[in-house]
Amino acid sequence: MKFKAPAFLIALALTAPLALSAQADGPALPAAATADQATTSKLVYGLLSDSRYAYRPRALDEATSKDVFKRYLETLDGGKQFFTQADVAKFAPFEAGIATAIRGGELEPAFQVFSVYKQRVGQRVGYARNLLKREPDFSTDEKFEYDRKDVPWAASDAELDELWRKSVKNDWLRLKLAGKKPDEIRTTLDKRYATLEKSVNELKGEDVFQFFLNAYTSAVDPHTDYFTPRTAENFNQAMSLSLEGIGAQLQRQDDMVVIREIIAGGPAAVNGKLKPGDRIVGVGQGTSGPIEDVIGWRIDDVVAKIRGSKDTQVRLEFIPAEEGVDGKHHTLVLTRQKVRLAEQAAKGETLTIPAKDGAPERKVGVIKLPTFYQDFEGRRRNATDYASATRDVAKLLAGFKTDKLDGVVLDLRNNGGGSLDEAIELTGLFIEQGPVVQVRESGGRVTVNSDRSEAVAWDGPLAVLINRGSASASEIFAGAIQDYGRGLVIGETTFGKGTVQNIVDLDRWPSGEAQRFGQVKLTIAQFFRVSGSSTQHKGVVPDLAFPASVDASEFGESTYDNALPWTRIAAVPHTQYGNFGPLLPKLESRHDTRIAADKEFQWWNEDVQQFREEKAKKYISLNEAERRTERERQDKQRADRQAVRKQLGLDLDPLADDSNDDGLTGNERDIVKDAAREKAAEKRPDPLLRESAAILADAVNLLEEDRPLSAQVLPQSTGAGRWAD
Repeated sequence: MKFKAPAFLIALALTAPLALSAQADGPALPAAATADQATTSKLVYGLLSDSRYAYRPRALDEATSKDVFKRYLETLDGGKQFFTQADVAKFAPFEAGIATAIRGGELEPAFQVFSVYKQRVGQRVGYARNLLKREPDFSTDEKFEYDRKDVPWAASDAELDELWRKSVKNDWLRLKLAGKKPDEIRTTLDKRYATLEKSVNELKGEDVFQFFLNAYTSAVDPHTDYFTPRTAENFNQAMSLSLEGIGAQLQRQDDMVVIREIIAGGPAAVNGKLKPGDRIVGVGQGTSGPIEDVIGWRIDDVVAKIRGSKDTQVRLEFIPAEEGVDGKHHTLVLTRQKVRLAEQAAKGETLTIPAKDGAPERKVGVIKLPTFYQDFEGRRRNATDYASATRDVAKLLAGFKTDKLDGVVLDLRNNGGGSLDEAIELTGLFIEQGPVVQVRESGGRVTVNSDRSEAVAWDGPLAVLINRGSASASEIFAGAIQDYGRGLVIGETTFGKGTVQNIVDLDRWPSGEAQRFGQVKLTIAQFFRVSGSSTQHKGVVPDLAFPASVDASEFGESTYDNALPWTRIAAVPHTQYGNFGPLLPKLESRHDTRIAADKEFQWWNEDVQQFREEKAKKYISLNEAERRTERERQDKQRADRQAVRKQLGLDLDPLADDSNDDGLTGNERDIVKDAAREKAAEKRPDPLLRESAAILADAVNLLEEDRPLSAQVLPQSTGAGRWAD
């Protein structure tokens, strides 16, 4: 368990694993917003509080001002580990003037609050580093209460001292339990705390401006965000699954940017000279431009230098991984190209469900879809190869059809959504033409968005696997499949996000300007299923449920205090391919019987229960003997499970020999080994996916065996193995 990091560190990690650093005390922060930022503030106010663009505009009154102030402090100090009550009291004039500040673009108070925050971080880090001189006493029965969301601000510096003493003690204990010696622990933690201070010192005025403006946007709606021009570029690249650059994933480690992964097919992969672990120390433009030393730079600044237009050249100065930080510098020139981020695209595989109890062997295709991505710009240009989740899934389905598979499971676990168009078009791969989702605008007008193609890419058995992390576009798709009776929905109740966002380019209003004011991801509508029900708060409830891995009170739309309420509108006529109600009791019976003998599923359930019990405590013991006993129990559990896998001939867990907690943060680990571990994790046993495939195979078998039941469940089907006619 780790002490909560400041929220802004997460906000900056949009392009790569990130550990920020700075040279000396970093750049001096401005005392006020720039002219462009002042204009941006006025434009955002016009969108969110003084126009009809927003689905639910919020007046910038006294109540909203207080909310913005609260959210800004949470952004900076969400764990309440830096500010005291006295600090917050001194900010009262700022709270009272927030409305005027945003409307007029006079944001000096926001920078003044951040200046105090920088001072407090320096003080806390200095205190923490001083504590490292003596090893803590781990024989006491102290506990570290890490969940500080609802606690009041500290009444004094002494109270914060006590909080940080326990935090440092926990950090030390984690490393000690991982086998580290005292001197090594001191070195690691001293560097960690120093890096925290450097990361704050390195922040620029544009970062502070974005933090504050997003405190305002989140007060209006939980899914409305402001993007600076650079952040907007990163967001759009993530949605398009492509970028123009060298094709390498970068990570910050100490004062250098290190290559974490080479992306297949990109310029770096084709060149072959760069490899994971190499350190980039200089960047130049063109074949002969001067090389800038980038040691100590922020990772997003280095990335901005390396990225560039297709067919342009970039010169890189690097140190090979095997030569260490003091190794010889090498130079190469790469020609930038458009790189497809294939790792985040749809992927397919085939699972075999063995014959049993007279039922034949079944082969089930699995499609894992991490997001509903689309290259918006490529689609606007009518490019033939633009990235599209629907296009990629269609290709996989064509392959499954050629291989004559018995069914398909579409895995949408942890798919947080994406393009609304992709959700509609993806649904169209499984149904004939018809309505997919209803969209209600702020004025009350309802538009029905439909699939207009009669073609069906897959008309056979279908299951959709969801969990609490499935949101937005995932809920549109899963809800439509459920409403049409087109397939089984399996897993957990989804996130419950029933709103539609659109990107508004703020440069559209000041005519002729470009890349100055950023973008706003703005809630413009609410979507409803064809049945008329909203997914807002309630989500999509599966036909056949797995145990919930996370409580709805901890994660999901219902945790936002200003989320829209659930409601419903009139249903729209649509085809009803099937009604799985009569089939579900039989499926649940077979499912219960199977998981009673499925070791992996039982272990997953045990781990979920253990996780929820630990999370409910909201504290962790600082007693070494108690923590060591728990660690030994976990180590033994992993070893025992792996032994059972070997005995039963099950797939082994590639991470069974790894400790649950090495005590390190992401940027402290060996980057090459950490990346390899991440890849290995993708091959861990997945009992939920296999069970979903087994449930779908059960449905196929039951409907083929019992024709009267099949006629009841699939009244429109005209042939075995067809669920859409």
